[in-house]
Amino acid sequence: MVYFLNDYSQGAHPKVLERMVSLNEEWCTGYGLDVHCKNVEKILRSKLDQENCHVHLMIGGTPTNVITIASALRPYECVIAVRSGHIYVHETGAVEATGHRVLTVEGKDGKLLPEGIDKAMREFDDEHTLKPKMVYISNSTEVGTIYTKAELTALSAKCKEYGLYLYMDGARLASALTCEENDLTMKDIAALVDAFYIGGTKNGAMFGEALVILNDEINDHFRWMLKRNCGMLAKGQLLGIQFEALLEDDLLLQIGQHENDMAKLLRDGIEAAGYEFYSSAKTNQIFPVFPNELIEKLRENFAFYDWAPVGEDKKAVRLVTSWGTTKEEVTAFVNALSE
Repeated sequence: MVYFLNDYSQGAHPKVLERMVSLNEEWCTGYGLDVHCKNVEKILRSKLDQENCHVHLMIGGTPTNVITIASALRPYECVIAVRSGHIYVHETGAVEATGHRVLTVEGKDGKLLPEGIDKAMREFDDEHTLKPKMVYISNSTEVGTIYTKAELTALSAKCKEYGLYLYMDGARLASALTCEENDLTMKDIAALVDAFYIGGTKNGAMFGEALVILNDEINDHFRWMLKRNCGMLAKGQLLGIQFEALLEDDLLLQIGQHENDMAKLLRDGIEAAGYEFYSSAKTNQIFPVFPNELIEKLRENFAFYDWAPVGEDKKAVRLVTSWGTTKEEVTAFVNALSE
């Protein structure tokens, strides 16, 4: 069976695993206060040109989103997201379980637009309604699209206009930054948002994300929130060691590039076979539309998820490439389309 289910079901990238094994017997201070976690903060402050930013190494994407949003908002405040946003669709109401509603608006190609923020602010404007205080976006989005520098700049300006925090979910940030259409850098992102995270779980780490907080208001007593919400890992060095490996020699971006390269091979082969796509994604998630009969045939040798029906006889499926995806696996899938 060849797997295109997701980008996190394999273990760690060999270089990450090698680093973990080499330091396995080292004794470290616990709870993220070890030398490795502190070194990751130092590295990211330098890479982002943000000497006063705060870095917290988190155990997974959903805890990162939930704890960051809950830390930023007062009880009567809510977060704005596009209707297909991960925190609204795929986190089982985890943010709303903290008492903060996810207020959704329509977007385009999975992306939030400034006019969506305008609409939300017009509808929720006095003490009888919730008060929007944060905007949530993901890059890449839930449908594999990315934000351009102009789009992120416009969102940042709109958030400043209304006094809103701008938070970016970067579960697949490495794939977004190495996308052929991308014109953003991590420095750009750090200059335009109040907080974002760099995904490790979906980019070669065994587990873990690196949360970067640029706004001191969000960071206020953050470690208290981290502990209270069961997100503080006793063996925090396991996160630090992994991100040291990912940030060394830009391994993080090398993995993202490999994922995108394999996705492009898949996309080109599927397009050459005459099939269309559900979205214009150019990252490591692609969404081809296949006849239902072909989908069932492909499932005999390939694992992937259904995404959305397209008429009565077709569906969009999601194919995801990872650090371990090979050209041979991609070729096998493309060849199966004509067998």
